[in-house]
This record gives sequence, C-alpha cells and structure tokens, in this order.
Amino acid sequence: MNSETLHSLPDAEATAALGAALARALGPQPCGVLWLLGDLGAGKTTLARGLLESLGVKGRIRSPTYTLMEPYELGGRSVLHMDLYRLADPLELQNLGLADYPPEHHLWLVEWPEKGAGLLASADLIVDLQVDGEGRLARLSGPWAGRISEFLKVEH
Repeated sequence: MNSETLHSLPDAEATAALGAALARALGPQPCGVLWLLGDLGAGKTTLARGLLESLGVKGRIRSPTYTLMEPYELGGRSVLHMDLYRLADPLELQNLGLADYPPEHHLWLVEWPEKGAGLLASADLIVDLQVDGEGRLARLSGPWAGRISEFLKVEH
C-alpha cells in the first residue's frame, strides 16, 4: 500500500537520525530499493550515512559522487550506496554490475535515481528531502512508507 508521511528535520543530526531510524525499521537483513531525492545539499548523503552506520558499517562512509557506487558487506548481504548525479546516460548503469546485486537479496540506496530513468529498479521507499529554512522536510512515499511510518511512530 502506498502512503505518504512528512517529517521535519531541524538539522543534519536529525537527518542522520532519520536514516538510523529507517535502518531499524528495515530490520537486520534489509533488501530492496530506497530512492533518495532532493536538490544538491538537501541531505541525501547525510541520511544515507545515518542509515549505513545504524546497519553496522564501520569506518569512513564515503560519498559515491565520483565512484557512482560504494558497496558495503553486512552479514552476507551487500548494501549499495549509489550517487547517480554524474551519470551522463542511464545506459552507464550497465557498467556498475547491478545484476550481481539483485534488490531482492541486497539493499540499494540510490541518490539521484532520476538519472537512471528507465533502467533502475523501482523504489520500495522514496525519501524526498527538501530544504525548509535552516532544516529539512522529509517526505516518505512508496510501497513501504506506511509500514515504515508506523514503525517510526512506535519508536518515538
């Protein structure tokens, strides 16, 4: 079921905390596709870092802006953090080897998914971050949004 919820994020720490809460909502062995939408500087990478740290990624979490994809191995599953901002053509996705990481068995975090239009797996959860004064607004939508939002309500 598709639903939509809005979350106010007053600062970067709150944005990272939402990422951590999403990781807890997804459970210990998450798989599927999360699209992270928003303008430059909206907090997509900050949210992804909070999510990855909460899933157990240790050490420095690099932005995949130049590499397009950073894989992380967690308990026999891969989490792929992708930033498609620099993708010139959606066909370049074929060079990333995504077929080796089907979202049914791995988690994809995709920044700038619109750059992979037509070739990227559809989203199970869309997190749309928008600048709101000094803070951010996060809109959750997609098939998982209702379940995730209910978890977030219970958690707080």
